[in-house]
Amino acid sequence: MDLGLTVGDDLDRLAASPARFDFCELGLGEPTLVPGAIDPERIDRALAGRDLVVHLPYSQRLATYVPEINDAIVDYQRRLLTAAGELGAEKAVLHATSADRDDVAFRETAADQLERIADVGREAGVEVVVENVGHQHAGLQLSVLGDIARETDTPICFDVGHAYMEGDNKAIKRFLRSHGDQISHLHCHDVRRRGDTHLPVGAGEVDYDLLASELDGFDGTVAIEVFTDDDALLVDSAERVADCLGVDF
Repeated sequence: MDLGLTVGDDLDRLAASPARFDFCELGLGEPTLVPGAIDPERIDRALAGRDLVVHLPYSQRLATYVPEINDAIVDYQRRLLTAAGELGAEKAVLHATSADRDDVAFRETAADQLERIADVGREAGVEVVVENVGHQHAGLQLSVLGDIARETDTPICFDVGHAYMEGDNKAIKRFLRSHGDQISHLHCHDVRRRGDTHLPVGAGEVDYDLLASELDGFDGTVAIEVFTDDDALLVDSAERVADCLGVDF
């Protein structure tokens, strides 16, 4: 299991992040890290031997009702994933969003879009992992995401904090039991129901012991997604998660 750190699209933060993490997860795409304008040597220096995971644009919808726009979305993600592959990225995180998450018939379109983008990733040598954002207005619900990910054979990025915001610790446990075998990547941070998110692990209400009970033997990648530049808090969060998963950090 590899334990890493999300750094947004900030190359200075990437360079300054603690060296003991195995990888860094870097935001890719407009308006900052745009393919064609990226300096691969600068990224390589900032990584300093760590592996690279990328996060595809946060606000880009996965699926719309307009076929031409859906084609354009796939083309855009192809450009990003090709660039990610050239940078040596191992995985790319994709938000599971939809024009209408409550339209049951439209879920087939969302599944088709997910499959197309995952296939583009494979062509680029990058594993696309689809992330749960069901706590957001456009995010597919956990149950829907799990089903279409299995249907399309797409690995999942399970964001523990997002799942808590969608349905409390019960939702975390339920999803891990039903779809834990599909999870390739974890986003770990703490949250509170009042709306605080991306807190240091242990500062909120997420029951991280669920990782120990439901993900025994997990051998994927784990990214600490705590919004702070305080190295001590980042390392402490990583140590807590590593302890839950029974590994050293």
